[in-house]
Amino acid sequence: MNHLYFKLLMVVGVLLVPSTLLAQLFTGVVTNSKRNPLANVYVLNLEKNTHAHTNEEGVFELNNVQIGDTLQFVLMGYTEQKLVVSSLDKLVVVVKEKDIELAEVTIGNKINALRLITDIDIQMNPVNSSQDVLRKVPGLFIGQHAGGGKSEQMFLRGFDLDHGTDIAITVDDMPVNMVSHAHGQGYADLHFVIPETIDNIDFGKGPYYADKGNFSTAAYVNFTTKNQLQNSSVKLEGGQFDSWRLLGMFNVLNTHDHHAYVATEYLATDGYFDSSQNFNRINLFAKYTGDITEEDKLQVLLSHFTSSWDASGQIPQRAVDSGLIGRFGAIDDTEGGLTDRTNLSIRYDKILDEHSFIKNTVFYSHYDFELYSNFTFFLEDPINGDQIKQKESRNLYGLQTEYNHSKVFNNTRINWQAGFSLRNDVSTGNELAHTVNRSETLNYIQQGDINETNMGGYVNVTFEMGRWIINPSLRADYFNFQYNDYLQTNYETQAVSESTLSPKLNVFYNATDNFQAYVKSGKGFHSNDTRVVVVQDGKKILPSAYGLDVGYIWKPVPNIFLNMAYWNLYLDQEFVYVGDAGVVEPSGKTSRQGVDVSVRYQPVKWLFWNIDANYTKARAIDEPTGEDYIPLAPEYTLVSGLNVKHDSGMYGGLNLRYLGDRPANEDNSIVADGYTVVDFNVGYTFKQFDLGVQIQNLFDVDWNETQFATESRLQNETTSVEEIHFTPGTPFFVKAYCVYRF
Repeated sequence: MNHLYFKLLMVVGVLLVPSTLLAQLFTGVVTNSKRNPLANVYVLNLEKNTHAHTNEEGVFELNNVQIGDTLQFVLMGYTEQKLVVSSLDKLVVVVKEKDIELAEVTIGNKINALRLITDIDIQMNPVNSSQDVLRKVPGLFIGQHAGGGKSEQMFLRGFDLDHGTDIAITVDDMPVNMVSHAHGQGYADLHFVIPETIDNIDFGKGPYYADKGNFSTAAYVNFTTKNQLQNSSVKLEGGQFDSWRLLGMFNVLNTHDHHAYVATEYLATDGYFDSSQNFNRINLFAKYTGDITEEDKLQVLLSHFTSSWDASGQIPQRAVDSGLIGRFGAIDDTEGGLTDRTNLSIRYDKILDEHSFIKNTVFYSHYDFELYSNFTFFLEDPINGDQIKQKESRNLYGLQTEYNHSKVFNNTRINWQAGFSLRNDVSTGNELAHTVNRSETLNYIQQGDINETNMGGYVNVTFEMGRWIINPSLRADYFNFQYNDYLQTNYETQAVSESTLSPKLNVFYNATDNFQAYVKSGKGFHSNDTRVVVVQDGKKILPSAYGLDVGYIWKPVPNIFLNMAYWNLYLDQEFVYVGDAGVVEPSGKTSRQGVDVSVRYQPVKWLFWNIDANYTKARAIDEPTGEDYIPLAPEYTLVSGLNVKHDSGMYGGLNLRYLGDRPANEDNSIVADGYTVVDFNVGYTFKQFDLGVQIQNLFDVDWNETQFATESRLQNETTSVEEIHFTPGTPFFVKAYCVYRF
């Protein structure tokens, strides 16, 4: 504790040092050819061998710069540039875009150098489908089991994340996860994002990041959309199973200081199931970014999406084995649903001076959800069946503000952030009901209104001392849970509040510009569903997660990028899927440990090879050996691919993903089968056109996308059976596309 007080006093003392005692700094700003500021540019003084990185506003600071010094500017995807300092006035540097070359990538003193992995992947193989969006995160697997309309099931680091319980997902810093959702805690539906609008993906594994709060236990992912388009375009896709997609992206405003564009997407398919999915989705997106003054930047984002679908649901293995139905059949083909979401986000950034800036975001979302499922068929109701409806209507309000400041003192650069966030979810008519054929409600199982508020604040400090980076931080969160239960006769609001502190400490050592070792440690949490919280009278409201990562990032040769890490994560409380209710419920303590390996290799300019391999051992702590497996926790996963991007205009890729066998129940007596699937794509760019073909499941293997150990009973059965219930994965599926740019 004394060490903690000493560190805090040191930080406060440094921040209060008079500016006259600080070293004189040389400052500058780096932009692209369209004058947009560039973050994370590596700035090196070749004479003094000192370096810096640009912040989110493109600003950098270097100590002890003299006239005649040569500065080098390096950023992946941009032409390297050298400038001789001719004046000590503020420098403005413009760098030009170019194709990526791995040899030019420097690890340097980046505090989140792992983001280089997604930066490389997006430039080599852009996000072009909703399935690609989350798969860009190394080690993250997804599975769809509701006709394409529901949020995907996610797997990462030995977690069955369900739909987002232990991964915090944001888009342009706006939260995607839904607390106390009708279907599952942390439900994160990304289908309102048009894939082609994504510019970059920031991610981090583990609970080590002060600005990430609820759900950021296994990882966080933030998708940033493009601020502007290089050109307008129209894209048409067509494929098997009567699948069609039409995309339009149009520049509305594109001047030196102001940019605006709109994008719209329509998607429809019958799907590969015996019963048509009747799936359709409409997306609308608009974004404005402008420099109001040299110090003031405004961003406005508006989007809307709506989707409806039918689904065949999860089917029991015995029904397929007996010939009752085929792999793409259904026991209850009246499953399905509809959903929509409208988002408004306004961000205002202001540069206060050469050392500090502030960024502020306010957001609002309106969200509707209605889902029909049948997991157990005729187990509970032999006459009408066990179909359930989950429904809600939600308004989400929030704001975030963060102050950033940097100083140099005795050759130590100190960057610190102080942030505050407020989020309020008002979910009305949140219900779970027993239904028949999506048309008749037999009885309500749960029904009520939820009002959940989360306030959070954090202080994050980074000390850059030569080759060392030390990053202590502290986050505090307060929650208030309120629930009006329609099914209670007294009908009064139940309310519970709780707070939590989350300290974190990360240490990085940069042995060279191409080798970084790190140790990350910290405490995080995920909140429980409000309905669970009030029933438990506030016990285990905010179960904690404690994590440790030890690893390195290395470029042993210029054209190879390697990351390897050992990690360990302990959770106070696990969420476990309950098949007969189609929900998750809290369980006991768990421990996970594993190894992550990622490699990126560019043997020649036009060819990239990638591999992400992960091993995890996941166990419940207080259970007997042999009965301590965590259901659906992946043990081995692997993703690998070869991707081509040639100067002639040819591009394409062959990509493999492997998910190993995993336990489906606590004693591993029921096993969810693994799979290996290969996808292929090829295309050609010429003048204003792109033409291409994409093939999913190139070798047409039979694979199960999602699997659960569920107890169910078919209509002709006298007793129930617990076994694997699954959703079949996509068979061989080919589609072609054409893009016209103007």
